[in-house]
Amino acid sequence: MSEAQFESALQSREGPADLSVEIREITGRGMIDLRGLAGERKFMAAVKEVLGLDLPKAPRTSAAWGDIQALWLSTDQWLILFPRAKTGELLSALRKALAGIHSFAVDVSDMRSIIRVEGDDARMVLLKGSTLDLLSPEYAAGTVRRLRFAEIAALLHIVSAGPDVIDVYVFRSYADYAWDWFLANGRAVAALRPFGRQATPTV
Repeated sequence: MSEAQFESALQSREGPADLSVEIREITGRGMIDLRGLAGERKFMAAVKEVLGLDLPKAPRTSAAWGDIQALWLSTDQWLILFPRAKTGELLSALRKALAGIHSFAVDVSDMRSIIRVEGDDARMVLLKGSTLDLLSPEYAAGTVRRLRFAEIAALLHIVSAGPDVIDVYVFRSYADYAWDWFLANGRAVAALRPFGRQATPTV
């Protein structure tokens, strides 16, 4: 019997050359939805033993150790990211370490698609689909934010700043829609400039 093969929702899509940003799908990433009480020492200690990092407690933050990342989603929920090949190993280790502790860990690797937006205009493009002030210093590298983006539910993770690298997580069923949105709104001819002092045009 042949084994099931993972197929990306966007594997046949490519970004055109006339965009003001670079967009590409991030594949090969495993995801675990982890829930537990941040105030319970046994829970936090068990997770650290397996992942090698302290789960972030501050809202909209993230933490990383090696090739494992933890994104804060709520006061009792985190999205754990890692190479997809480690999914079975990490999930089994977490469940074993958390046995008897009020918690929940489930593989959600196939639930979301990840679109990476890179470049100096990344935030300006994202502003077209969001009411967030992504130009604010509040949105520094490492920031995580769930939001309504381009009329769909999404998760933003600011991987780095200057140059900007931002991962946009959308549910798999919306992947094509989100990709087409970026193709339409990321075109160089549709680039926007923020309000403020502008250079005086020559006459």
